[in-house]
Amino acid sequence: MAGNEEVVDKKIRSTVSSCEAYFDKVQSRKNLPKSLQETLNSAFAGIPVSSFPQVPGGRVIEIPAETPVSEAVKILSDSKILSAPVINTDHETSLDWRDRYLGIIDYSSIILWVLESAELAAIALSATSATAAGVGAGAVGALGVAALGVTGPVAAAGLAAAAVGAAVAGGVVADRGVGKDAPTAADKLGKDFYQVILQEEPFKSTTVRTILKSFRWAPFLPVSTESSMLSVMLLLSKYRLRNVPVIKAGEPDIKNYITQSAVVQGLEGCKGRDWFDHISALPIADLGLPFMSPSEVVSIESEELILEAFKRMRDNNIGGLPVIEGPNKKIVGNISMRDIRYLLLQPEVFSNFRQLTVKSFATKIATSGEEYGLAVPAITCRPDSTLGSVINSLASRSVHRVYVAAGDENELYGVITLRDVISCFVSEPPNYFENCLGFSVKEMLNR
Repeated sequence: MAGNEEVVDKKIRSTVSSCEAYFDKVQSRKNLPKSLQETLNSAFAGIPVSSFPQVPGGRVIEIPAETPVSEAVKILSDSKILSAPVINTDHETSLDWRDRYLGIIDYSSIILWVLESAELAAIALSATSATAAGVGAGAVGALGVAALGVTGPVAAAGLAAAAVGAAVAGGVVADRGVGKDAPTAADKLGKDFYQVILQEEPFKSTTVRTILKSFRWAPFLPVSTESSMLSVMLLLSKYRLRNVPVIKAGEPDIKNYITQSAVVQGLEGCKGRDWFDHISALPIADLGLPFMSPSEVVSIESEELILEAFKRMRDNNIGGLPVIEGPNKKIVGNISMRDIRYLLLQPEVFSNFRQLTVKSFATKIATSGEEYGLAVPAITCRPDSTLGSVINSLASRSVHRVYVAAGDENELYGVITLRDVISCFVSEPPNYFENCLGFSVKEMLNR
């Protein structure tokens, strides 16, 4: 137990350090006059969360913990949302949010599960070799997942052995070789990837509860209706949360669900106010944007496998990638976390992983993805664009990032995210969360 606590503590310290480094860079580069920044902070601190516009339809979409993953993906897709709070069905009548809600399910968590499942499925397909060596399907569990070289949350949950057994019993196993990672697994599995992931147990019955236990992407941190928008904006920028649930003491349901995108759309609605017009008129370079150099931007070549794109997002804890071509990194497209819905909801269209590159994936979406909404193309700006034009692109196109393109061939120069834009408007007063919310940053990130 002590060892686990040390690992968690180390991870939290690393997260806090990363957040501090990012925000320090932002504050040093955006160069706003101190008086203006203090005025902005004071203004946002005076706006109660209760005044923020409600989610479309006025009701927060919630997903029961026992919902199968495939159904959860359909709910997210049909509702045109990227994430949703998860209700603990064991305590759904509780008035305490700590008991009532288990966390947030989003495409990031689902991708982690899919990639881990692909790796396990590859091992399942190599089980023939194990059987030939005298290890039957029933003995795989006794060997333990470590003996098969499987690591990670799913392996710890005991799903690896069950997956191998299911694949053997279901007749999926064939002499296709051993896949050692998710992209290789997909290449080896082909159509059988979906037979294992979506049709065979235990994956078929994997629930949202199971995913949250092992693949939680971010802490579940609600704020009260009396909290200020400064608190929300700091959580969505410096502390990298993508959404903040809003609760009211003594009432069970989440009252609102504030996302990074909703905040930027709110900023767009501030046109005509002196402070907004002043900042939005500045060229992005005057604010230090983009905050990453071209070499720091994580990208994907159009001829690489689509699962490699999702793996790269997972490994770098980011929500999207520019698709590039050529030595000058010409921007030709965009892949985001939400695109995983096509793979899970239309397996009959996207079953041939041996040939499924990023480019062919994008082509298939364009011709067969209408049922679940068309993919978002790469939205770009120029190095001399104003912050206002970037905000307008993010808000009007409902995208999470704008790529900065330079030269005549749209060469990748940088990326500006929702987080970056929100960070341009706020700074964190000393000991802010301890003073206003009653707990430290470390406690916050451990919730």
